[in-house]
Amino acid sequence: MSSDFSAEEYTRYSRNAMLPEVGWEGQARWRAAKVAVVGAGGIGSAALYYLAAAGVGEISIIDGDVVELSNLQRQILHNLHDLGRRKVESAWETLTALNPNCRLNLHDTRLDAANIRDILKENDLVLDASDNFETRLVVADCCWREKILLVSAAVGGFQGLLLVQDPAPGHPCYRCLLPQPPSETKPEGILGAVAGVMGCLQALEALKLLLGRKSDLTHQMLAYDGLQCRFRHHKREKRPDCPLCGKGK
Repeated sequence: MSSDFSAEEYTRYSRNAMLPEVGWEGQARWRAAKVAVVGAGGIGSAALYYLAAAGVGEISIIDGDVVELSNLQRQILHNLHDLGRRKVESAWETLTALNPNCRLNLHDTRLDAANIRDILKENDLVLDASDNFETRLVVADCCWREKILLVSAAVGGFQGLLLVQDPAPGHPCYRCLLPQPPSETKPEGILGAVAGVMGCLQALEALKLLLGRKSDLTHQMLAYDGLQCRFRHHKREKRPDCPLCGKGK
């Protein structure tokens, strides 16, 4: 048992440490980790809750939007009192109330080519919980170039997708799956519970990676069908002609 945890931390994280795969050594890994979460919306709400609850030491929250009434059926970090507030501020208040041991860095901005490297480069792992393909691609590109592990989740309707991008040699990048953003699509409905499922799975995958465990999702994509309560795995392969990681890159 590590001696540098406080009495409060011993009690708070005792059920984590009972797991042989975690223990106090694993808890210490989580406490020392730096994780960035892109998006404090539906997926990000669940992911952020469980990263903070697990005891991840430093979490950067990146979101440039304000809380709107239509957000509240899925974005559980926020409530009626937060309407009109910046999402990063609302998220800070909620997560600090849950676990004040976590250091929270707030980035009230949208990521783009000009700011993304400075925001993400110091992190051990990034969770992409954004809601558009342009952001997903710029995040994935940056993580690949900076050699940062990425856990990416997406939802639409009753469907969810999850994958891991590992920049180690031989692994496919995100652009091996999606070389370019798809043509513009109309907004679609999202069931809040589906976003919650994917955010929880995203947080779980991140916590396992921070323990040094390997992920099957580096070469697969997990697809979730909420209507059928069914999970499927789809194989992902490295593409020789990939614009990011293909031959000659």
